[in-house]
This record gives sequence, C-alpha cells and structure tokens, in this order.
Amino acid sequence: MTGELVRPRLVYFERWVDPVAEEILGHRDDVELLRLEYADPLSANWAAMAGAHGYHVQPRTELRGPWFGDSDLLARSPRLLALASTGAGYDYIDVDACTSAGVIVCHQGGTNREAVAEHALGLMLALSKRIAITDRALRRGEPIDRFELRANDIAGKTLGIVGLGAIGSRVAELCAGLFGMRVLAFDPYVDAATARDRHAEKVNLDNLLQQADVVSVHCPRTSETMGMLGAEQFALMRPTAYFVSTARGGVHDEEALAGALRDGRIAGAGVDVFLTEPPPADHPLLQLDSVIATPHIAGVTVEALREMASEAARQWMAVFAGRVPPRLVNPEAWPRYSRRFEEQLGFAPDPL
Repeated sequence: MTGELVRPRLVYFERWVDPVAEEILGHRDDVELLRLEYADPLSANWAAMAGAHGYHVQPRTELRGPWFGDSDLLARSPRLLALASTGAGYDYIDVDACTSAGVIVCHQGGTNREAVAEHALGLMLALSKRIAITDRALRRGEPIDRFELRANDIAGKTLGIVGLGAIGSRVAELCAGLFGMRVLAFDPYVDAATARDRHAEKVNLDNLLQQADVVSVHCPRTSETMGMLGAEQFALMRPTAYFVSTARGGVHDEEALAGALRDGRIAGAGVDVFLTEPPPADHPLLQLDSVIATPHIAGVTVEALREMASEAARQWMAVFAGRVPPRLVNPEAWPRYSRRFEEQLGFAPDPL
C-alpha cells in the first residue's frame, strides 16, 4: 500500500465529551470520522474497528467491554495506528501491548488542569471550613454549637502535593499565591530546581506526610503508584491533617483511609476518585461525616470538557498528518509505528 494515500478512519463510541471535536473533525476531507454505539451488533462494531486507523477511547467510567485498549482489541484491529484517551488518564489502555504492536498512545493531559486544581482547592476549603459536616448537621436538625464546630484557616499552613505535574503545579501556584501556604512536593520525576519553579519544595514522601496540614494527590495511576498510600503512610500524617485525592482510584488504599478516619488518626478526607466507580452506596468512606466524596467530576466542567475535546481533535489531526503528537505516551513505539504508518497511509510520518 506504500505510496497510495489513504483517508484515515477514526472511530469512537457514543459521543465526545464536547461536540466541538466533531465540529473540528466531522467535515474534514482528510479524516473519516465514524461514530459507533455500544448497542450496535458486536459484529458490526468489530468490522468497523478492523478498518480503523485511530481509536478515541471513552473515559473509564463510561467505557464498556470489550472495547478497552487491550491486546485482544489490537489483535482484532490490524490497521490501528494510534489510541488516545479522553482525558489525562490512560491506565485503561494497555500501553505495553500497544508498543509491542507498533501502536502509539496519546492522552489529553493538561487540558483539564484548571478544573481539577480548582476542585482540589474546593475540597481543601470545604474540609478545613467544615462545610459538609455543618451542612449535614443543619439538614438533620441536630443541635448546633457553633464553637464546637469551629473550623480552620488554610492561610499559612503547609500543603503536601504528591505529583507535581500540570495539575499539581497549578494547585501549588494557587495555594502559595492565594493563601501563602508553604508547599512541599513529592515527585521522583521532578528535580529540586524545577519544584522551586513550580512553587514547591521537593521532599521525600515520609517528610511530606509528617509535615503537611493538607495532603493533595495528583499523580497518575501506574505500577509505581498503585497502592502507594496505605495504612503506613496515613499513620505518618498529623491527626489534624486532611487528605485530598483528585488523582486516580487505587493510588490510595480506601480501607486504610477509612480506618485512619474512624480512628481519628487524620481529621478528614476529600475524595473524587475510587477504585470502583461509582462506588457502592455502602462503601466505608461514604458512611463517614468526615469525608466529602464526589463522583470523579473534578475535571468535568464546561470549560475543561471543551478544551479536552478540541485538543484531542487537534492531536488526531497531527497524528494523521504524520506529525509527532504533543502528548505521546510511548515514544519507544515510534520506529515500528512509522513503518506501519507508511504501509497503512501511504507516506512516512515525521521522525521522532
């Protein structure tokens, strides 16, 4: 097929997170955009996938089997060149299998930076000001002693950030700038000078947990971070400290967090992510007044979804034009990908 230009096919299920992506891609002559539905016959969807060059994967919460980006899907989709996640997370795509198959993986990291950072800050404020606890007490008609319900300011306190990437650095900027907080950061991939540029002081994880008044988690879920925060780590935190996670379920041990809260080893938690989403109504964390829980909506704002979809569309345009996509996960796949790209689409992509 080398030398014969082919119109690449990009498939997706149900809908994009914002219709702007379809507005950008839907009327282009150089991309065939194909919408699939989960309710359609499996045979029809597999036939469409077999002819696809790109697959835009729905978020984990909405994604249904067997349409995960795994080795089985790759085996049944021999023309696939690239997969992209909807948001910053891509833990539901088997990157190693993609790399072995010469398929690149992209994500949309940074597109919901502001939304998630603001949500994390909102959880911090709601916890320290005891907004959820006092709201519940009022709704239940309980006797109110305002002085027993006294809250705390976060100004001048110490914030510990786990993961100083796009979102973590924005949280650091907001908290240092708005509230004059001292910001500590644990991130093995960021050096001390870079941490300072991002408004934080680089420390190890134990020191961060021991010193922070608020711990906020912003790392991806990987083999390194899965279960990284458990009973041992929560035991290092101050009894007056708060734990906040807008990262990914599984980075913290939910049972261990519930135990630390029940035993008064930490003061409260704001959790936007769970290992199973949505969590069951009888989940231990949902039984505690000291917990504020939201259903993985930190990055789900009107502005963030539009940015996410528009940047995804532009990234797909870059992929099919043969350019190196800006949010490439597995550059090690590029040599084999390049050969396959030329075979499938009739021209060679740019060198990495």
